[in-house]
Amino acid sequence: MGMTDTAFPLPTRNDAVLDFLSNRRSNLSKAMSEPGPSEAELERILTIGMRVPDHRKLSPWRITVWQGAARARIGETLRALYVEDNPDHPQERQDFEAKRFLRAPLVLGVYYAPVDCLRGTPKWEQQLSAGAVCFNLCLAAQASGYGAQWLTEWYAYDDRARDALGLNEEEDVAGFIHIGTPTLNASPRARPDLSDIVTINS
Repeated sequence: MGMTDTAFPLPTRNDAVLDFLSNRRSNLSKAMSEPGPSEAELERILTIGMRVPDHRKLSPWRITVWQGAARARIGETLRALYVEDNPDHPQERQDFEAKRFLRAPLVLGVYYAPVDCLRGTPKWEQQLSAGAVCFNLCLAAQASGYGAQWLTEWYAYDDRARDALGLNEEEDVAGFIHIGTPTLNASPRARPDLSDIVTINS
């Protein structure tokens, strides 16, 4: 992977991008199928994902790619952890837990570890930067013609799952980005009224 950075031209109006953003909606991971992004498409999605605000260029995040058989292996670990906590739950639910990462052909784990917080970049700013990576990955995937959904779910907060997910002691999960070919159109959802959330000072 070696796409080079180039100077960004002065902003001009781009109605195609505005239309895309105006109508963007997450796709359900359970309504995704093959194919997922090609190697070249994935490289571009990952490269775009990193183009986020990052105060002092700390890069306090990284991305783990889950694809192929690795998705089933992590699923068996999640199943075991779930059964450990819920031994009486039905087999159907246990099987569902095993298929968490199989719902889409590609899952990107975004992990973050705030660094150097004493020199002027607070932890919360670095967490926001990691969140921006998650959303940029969704936008890049959808702009590439795929469906995308940003999820966390219980295993993102389970200390026992950390090793299997590839986190180190300092890291936490910002999100898992599920990417694949959507099998259903994304449903519209209600959004806040601007008058309820916007204050204009002039």
